[in-house]
Amino acid sequence: MLVKAAWPEGVGRFVHDSLDSTNAEALRLLPGLKGSAWVLGLEQTAGRGRRGRPWASPRGNFHATLVMRPDGPAPQIALRSFVAALALRDALAQVTGLPQTLALKWPNDVLLNGGKVAGILLESTSTGAGVSALCVGIGVNLIAAPDATLIETSAVPPITLLAETGTRATPEAFLDVLAPAYAEWEAVFAEQGFEPIRAAWLSHAARLGEVIRARTGDETREGVFKTVDADGALVLVMAKGRARISAAEVFF
Repeated sequence: MLVKAAWPEGVGRFVHDSLDSTNAEALRLLPGLKGSAWVLGLEQTAGRGRRGRPWASPRGNFHATLVMRPDGPAPQIALRSFVAALALRDALAQVTGLPQTLALKWPNDVLLNGGKVAGILLESTSTGAGVSALCVGIGVNLIAAPDATLIETSAVPPITLLAETGTRATPEAFLDVLAPAYAEWEAVFAEQGFEPIRAAWLSHAARLGEVIRARTGDETREGVFKTVDADGALVLVMAKGRARISAAEVFF
């Protein structure tokens, strides 16, 4: 029987039948919020993935955004993608009871049985030199996945929670598991900094110690996935030495 933790204190919860984008709605709500909040859309009509790509958002899948007003410099705030990844893994492990099937793919995906089951998108707004708002957008393929023929040949294939594990979870129920999991890791990040987040993330990292490819624009670099550094950058050991990569798409 699934035992859910209590909803985190002081965090808002907004569920909408249909939205253009949960990130967009979160920013619209922000002026009236005292603290952070989760926004769940049972359907998205204009969801976005990385680099502004359209994100398929059918009913039955999970599309939600955590919006907050974070403190600190932008590079530190961006490390919450790792916080979110750990929370997502914990939530998926809790609803399936299959933690051994889950892995984390740099920079922002969660894998289930080697296929992509969830993704994370961070967007921020700024005033002056600082970040005024952060949106942590999360999508999970609970029951449906994008058409595999539309995915790059070398990309990790998309899969669904239902097909891979037989687990059926509603978006609302999944949110009620994810929100407390995120709050726990956010507390670690706030109190102890990035190092314990980094260590935990690496303990679940996909293909650590193996050869992978990282593509940035037109440049593709291949090497052994050595680690993630203190700034969240990917470190590859290549034939010509180490490469530190702060942004890229990773292929196995």
